[in-house]
Order: sequence, then structure tokens, then C-alpha cells
Amino acid sequence: MNATREQGGTHAGEARPGETANGSGRPGTPSWRLVTTLAIAGALAGLLIVTVFQWAEPRILTHQARVIAAAVDEVLHAPARTTTLYVLDGALVTEAPAGLDTLKMERIWAGYDENDRMVGYALMAGEPGFQDVIGIMFGYDPATKRVLGMRVLESKETPGLGDKIEKDSAWVAMFDGARAPLEPVKPGGSTGDESEVETITGATISSRAVIGIINHRIERMRPLLERAGGGQ
Repeated sequence: MNATREQGGTHAGEARPGETANGSGRPGTPSWRLVTTLAIAGALAGLLIVTVFQWAEPRILTHQARVIAAAVDEVLHAPARTTTLYVLDGALVTEAPAGLDTLKMERIWAGYDENDRMVGYALMAGEPGFQDVIGIMFGYDPATKRVLGMRVLESKETPGLGDKIEKDSAWVAMFDGARAPLEPVKPGGSTGDESEVETITGATISSRAVIGIINHRIERMRPLLERAGGGQ
């Protein structure tokens, strides 16, 4: 009786005819097919990313150029014309050597009035603030050592507090005509000194960061500006 059952049945772990080893009744998917599917999906995803990037990059660069041009115009108080200068080997040049990507080079902008007299330079800089890097554009006249204006280009500071560095127009206006190096003072603590810029209540770190960014950038660029004839 037992022998009959053994002959007519299947051993444990064996698949009946038409069944897979897992008993599902469906053939297993070959590993090569899974690998091929993943490879095709990855290639399509990569192609999509490259296509989107190629479509978006020129638009992003165009937008950035417009933002920078508007910032230069603002901090130099609408000069009659501007010239882009590149920092190369410790000097300012109007043209970069062939083969260099000018978008990756350090740049400043010289502004001139209607009589072709220089009104100042627009400089871009960035350093850590309270939350993240703060990027700014500011105007500077090395002949008088005065800041001509300031505009925040990039900031992730705390909404309602740190973001006052770009939204508080009265505070931004304090930089117009301030004499460098700038000196941060507590709100309401100004003595009338032309170098003093009051910090912002509730955003002391962020406002001090902006003042520090300007001072550090001027200090670094002063030798280049003086050699270019923009200061004494």
C-alpha cells in the first residue's frame, strides 16, 4: 500500500509536470531578461535626464545673466554702460584667453557714466550665513572707498527673520554710501560714523554675514582694483 502511494505520487520538493519548482504553474523569469529590462529602463531614464538638461541649461543661463545684469544696474545706480572684467593671474582683463569658460571665471563689472567716467565696480560674493550661503552683489568705488549699493542674489535665511536682509528696504539702503570697511553696530546704536551699518533685530547673524561678505571681498579685490587704476 505504501509502495503504491510512493510510485504514484511525487517526492517532497519535486514539481509535478507543468509546474515550476515553486508550484505556481508559471515558468520562472530568466535572470538575463531582468537584467536587460533594468538596463533599458536605466538607459531611457539617462536619456531623459540628458534631454531635459540640454533643454533647460540655456534657459537657466539666460535667466542668470538677466538677474546679474539687473543687479549690476541696481548697485551701480544705472550706469550708462558696463564692462565685464575677468580675474586672471592676479589681474583684471577685458578678454579671456581662447579656450577658457568665461562663465566659470571670476568676474567683476566696471560701470561708467555718460561722460565715460568710471562710477565704480560691481562685485559678486558669497559666504555662509545662518542657514546657508548668502550670495550678494554690491557696488564699490575704490577711489572714495564707499559702498554704492547692495542686493542679495541668493539666500535661504529664516523667513520673517533672516530674509529681512533682502526684504527690509530700509536696511538695504544703509549700504548706499557707507564707507568701507563696514562696521556692524547694534540696532539704534549708530553714532553717525559713515562706516557703521546697524544689524537687524532677530537676524543678527544674517546681517553681520552680509557686512562681513562685503568687507572680505573688498579686502581681497583691493590690490587688483588699485593696479587697474580704480583707487589710491
